[in-house]
Parts: sequence; structure tokens; C-alpha cells
Amino acid sequence: MSSLYTDEMSVHHKSRQIANPLRRNVAIIAHVDHGKTTLVDALLRQSGAFRAIHHAVAERIMDNTDLERERGITILAKNTAVHYKDLLINICDTPGHADFGGEVERTLSMVDGVMLLVDASEGPLPQTRFVLRKALERGLPPIVVLNKIDRPDARPKEVLNEVYDLFIDLDATEDQIEFPVLYTNARDGIASTEMNVRGESLQPLFEAIVDHVPPPRGNPDAPLQILVANLDSSDYLGRIAIGRVFNGTVNLNDPVVVLKLGGVTQETRITKLFAFDGLKRVEVNRAAAGDIVCLAGIEDITIGETIASVDQPVAIPPIAIDEPTVSMIFGVNTSPMAGRDGQYVTSRNLRERLAKELLGNVSVRVEDTDSPEQMKVIGRGELQLSILIEMMRREGYELQVSRPEIVTRDIDGVKMEPVEDLVIDVPEEFQGVVIAQAGTRRGVPTKMVNHGSGRVRLEFRIPARGLIGFRSQFLTDTRGTGIMNHLFAGWEPWHGAIPSRTTGALVADRTGIATPYAIWNLQERGEILIGPQTPVYEGMIIGENARARDMDVNVTKEKKQTNMRASTADEAIRIVPPRLLSLEQSIEFINDDELVEVTPKNIRLRKKILAANQRPRPDA
Repeated sequence: MSSLYTDEMSVHHKSRQIANPLRRNVAIIAHVDHGKTTLVDALLRQSGAFRAIHHAVAERIMDNTDLERERGITILAKNTAVHYKDLLINICDTPGHADFGGEVERTLSMVDGVMLLVDASEGPLPQTRFVLRKALERGLPPIVVLNKIDRPDARPKEVLNEVYDLFIDLDATEDQIEFPVLYTNARDGIASTEMNVRGESLQPLFEAIVDHVPPPRGNPDAPLQILVANLDSSDYLGRIAIGRVFNGTVNLNDPVVVLKLGGVTQETRITKLFAFDGLKRVEVNRAAAGDIVCLAGIEDITIGETIASVDQPVAIPPIAIDEPTVSMIFGVNTSPMAGRDGQYVTSRNLRERLAKELLGNVSVRVEDTDSPEQMKVIGRGELQLSILIEMMRREGYELQVSRPEIVTRDIDGVKMEPVEDLVIDVPEEFQGVVIAQAGTRRGVPTKMVNHGSGRVRLEFRIPARGLIGFRSQFLTDTRGTGIMNHLFAGWEPWHGAIPSRTTGALVADRTGIATPYAIWNLQERGEILIGPQTPVYEGMIIGENARARDMDVNVTKEKKQTNMRASTADEAIRIVPPRLLSLEQSIEFINDDELVEVTPKNIRLRKKILAANQRPRPDA
């Protein structure tokens, strides 16, 4: 989907004057785990941003939320700024996972150039294509950085050819395809312009930014125009809008007008003005065209709105992002154990939290359902929605969520569904089982590459439905050695039925505490998902049946003592360790008639209808 920016905003304004020759605004874009955040760390270190910090600085300092540190991925786009000679370079670190593409799209609206980071061994991957396409559509000049050049399996020459092929494939202009290339090791903080010459510092990269990223253009004397591209909040200042000044000048205490997305205007005043400097935000009294700033004192402002001058308010076209493709039903927790762990348990609490998410997350939509206790949340993918659920449970919310469903469209009377480009990297011995698994999910092989390193790259075109539950199966089949990535590719006619989980569930038939004796007796029926002493209730899923049908079981059964012996006097009970499912695995595991109950302390699987005598029988 092409950008909805007007030609005036989306392409570099060659006819307009340079706003500030001492500024550079650049975004770092790449596929997940190619080293963006590590490179930002090195840029901050070598620019002297850490000198004022006397204690040890953590790695990946831009990943500042617990979830980002635990998972090793960037979820939220972030801004920082470094000094190089007389220049101030604003750097935007973006996520690398396709599910967080909305963060990338709005970040690109603030910058004048991009650093495209590519792993010197893996080469361009699906998200590399996605972020590069968005950058090229906006006419942003790229700097290509081949990272992890020290890897023993690095193949920089071939990867550079793959990058050129990608640029040609994406219809890059002649100016864009004449990009500078740097060879870096972000972990060691070195860069070089020569493939076989080891660099000494990141100075060549700083020089490339200065030379190849144009200074921001705009007119400081024109009426004010600031596009809000990100939001933050402060306990003291309230909501903080982060955006770029495209035209004009803004001073502290200036009266301004906010041009809302619905066409309404709201007059207000700038009470605080901040600029980025290293890891800090510093208060400033004035900002002009080309600056990236934070503004406080504006209530109810959201992403995509324009802050303009009172005299001549002119709106900037809002940020255009791709449509979300996956939906889930979020509902109030209705299990017998509801309210034991969580602080926020009502539908009002859930609605307020989702409304807050909509303010800062442009790629999520929330729709009402028939029930006031349930809301339909639509996002980019399973990972994005599971991250949202995980954040909510850590904040003290209780909720129950359904199996992900695909958003379909009706185009000229034809039912269309989203399809994805799936790229899989596996050892050679697993390629057969992976191709078979993708085939059962309606995946069509499109490309196969063997670099002779013992690993094979397989590419498929697959319906987005086929990816639900695929990741955990894929990791099991490849024994954790496979890497899979996928990217939205477009809409195609409905591909037909795709088999879901082929096994049934072991369902608790009464409330109580799971006993080792009962679990020991049930082990041969299937795989147990809970441990001994776990509280259970009727309708709660405690295991996966080896057969296709659900089975109601008594997992609370105790061994009775008799006249002959005590209840404990017998051979030792050997229990196989349970398969404890994570949140993502739970969401992938459930079928359409099942839910995941999420609380701050527990993740439980359950049937939608808890009472066994009210659930429809499969043979009915």
C-alpha cells in the first residue's frame, strides 16, 4: 500500500530552503535481530553521551522496557540524539518485527534519511524488504550498513549483491541506488568503508550520515506545522507529544492550535518544550523547522495530528499505515477463579486500557461486539497482540482472550484473505518436515536457496491463517534450530480449509486441587499441561488428549487408604514433567471453542462453556 502523504510531504523538498544545516534526522531500519539497538549503543558511547553517567551502562540501553530486555527485541520506536563535531544527529531506533510495522511507518515521517542495517551472513530478510520499501516510497536516501562482519559465516560480497537486487526489485531511483556501503561490527563499535579493512571506530559511519543524509528542509519563517508521530507520558507533565517541526518556529508559552483528525480544532498553549540530547531530554525555549521536539501541556493529542499556528492553521496529511489483519476477542474474565490475582477486572477497566493503547499504537483497532463485556481487538499479527496482553497482565489486568482470527475482505463478491511471504532458515535435515508442514497449511513454495553452509533457506506464499499455531510446531519439528520470519504480502481469494489442532483436550470435570496420583493415572491419555497442587475448576483444560476428541477427566482424585495400607504406601509415583505453555504457545494451542484466561500470576486454558453437560458433544 503506497503512502498517503501528499507529494509535498513525502518526497524531499528540493525546491525549499534548508531549515538547519547543523541538524541530521536519521532512522535505523532493519530486520529483527540484525543489531540496530546495539549500533545505537555504540553511537551513543562514541559521541560522548555516556560520559556524564558514572555507573555502568547496560547493553541495549534503548530497549528500556522489561519485555524488550527479556525478549531481546525492540517493540517501541525511540528517539535519541548524538553530537558529532558541530552537528546534532537525531537518531530514531525502530522495531524490526513486522507486527510492529506501525512504529516504523510513523518514525519515517520524522526523518530525512535511513540507515539500512543488514546482517552480513543472513542477508536481506522479509522485514528488510518491508522497511526499505516504506523508506524508498518516501524518497529517503539510504546508507547501507553490513553488520556482524566478524561472523565466521559472513558473506559480505554476496549479501551486498542481494541488497542491490532488493533495491532494483523495489523500483529504487538512480539516486537511491547509489548508496554508500559501510562494514561494521556494532558490538565492537567499529566501521569501515572497505570490506577487508578493519575499522577503528564508528567515525566512517558518522561521516556517511553527515555527507549522505540531507539537512532537514523547511521554512522557519513560515506558519508553524508540527506533525505528531509519537506519544509519551509523564506523572508530572501528563501527555507528551513527540514530533518534527516541518515549518515555522515554536517558543515556550506560544498559543497554538491542534488540528484534530476529525477536523476539529483545539486551541492550547505550549507549557514545556524539550529537545533530545543523548539519553536525556533537555528543556529548550525555542525550536525551529527541522528539529525533533517533545511538547507538553496538550491534552488529548494523538498520533497523526498537526500542531499549527493560530493565525494560519494548515494540517499535514496524517500518517498512513498498512491495515491490520489479525483479530482476537478480549473479554472480562468469567472463570470461577476470576478476581483472585488482578487489580483491574471489569469491562470498564479493559475498555479504558485499550483506549489508552489506541492513543499510542496506530496499527491497532478496537471494535465493539454483541456483548458489552467483550471487545474485538485487531492488530498486525499474533506477536503484537500477545505483547499487548502480556503488558496488560503485568499492569494488573485480568482478561480472557479467544483464538486469533483472520480479517477477511469482500472484493467484487469474492472472499479475500491476507497472505504472507514466509521465509524459513533451517538445517538441511529438517527441510522435508518443514515443507510438509507448510504444505498442510496451504503454503506454496516459491524459492529455495542452499548456500552450502549446511542450512537451507525456504520461501513460501502462505495464507495468514496458516501461520496461527505454526511457530510452536515449527520449533518442535526443527528442535529449536529453525528461524522463521513472515511479512504481509497482499490479499488473495480464500484458499480453503486449513486443519487446526488435530488432538482433543483433557478437561477437568470438577473443582479442586490436582493430585500427583490423578496426574500419574492420566499421563498415558496424553500430555499434561499442569503440575501437581494446581487449583483447577470444571471446564479448565489440564492436558492435550492423544486422540482427536475431548475427554472430561478427574484430575483431583486422591488415592484412598484401606485397611491393608496407607494411601502413601505404594511404589513411587513417577510423574512426567508437565508442558507449561507460555502466553504465545497458549494462544496458538487453543481451538475455536476454547479461551486463554490471563491474570497477573497465571495463564490457564479453558473451554468457552465450562459445564460439561452444556457443551455440545462432537458426535451430536
